[in-house]
Amino acid sequence: MASLIKTLLVAASVIAAPALAAPRDTPEVKLQKLLAGRVAGEPVSCISLPPGNSSQVIEGKAIVYRVGSRLYVNTPRSGAESLNDDDILVVKMTGSQLCSIDTINLVDRTSGFPRGFVILGKFVPYTRVKPAQ
Repeated sequence: MASLIKTLLVAASVIAAPALAAPRDTPEVKLQKLLAGRVAGEPVSCISLPPGNSSQVIEGKAIVYRVGSRLYVNTPRSGAESLNDDDILVVKMTGSQLCSIDTINLVDRTSGFPRGFVILGKFVPYTRVKPAQ
């Protein structure tokens, strides 16, 4: 019996080793990688979102919106620590644009239950740096 337990423990450690060996990037590193080769512009209060826009959650930190070739980074004024990259973002817009006064409800993708909300901050645009000629 002890031999079987020992064998199972060794097998479990071999299976789990790759997951433990690869450290996850911090939210700051993920954001830096996403913004590599881009420069920040002046923050804006609102952005227009085209149909089928793309957004990416940087867990515990920010929401990045892709509008054309430009990325807009929004670091929420409140609730950023609740951001989870597996949540569904339910936007409550007050007008035709997404603005810094709007809120986003966070819904657990698996259970469908609300997990909290964030209050948006200003949107910082990032554009690609054009190569020197």
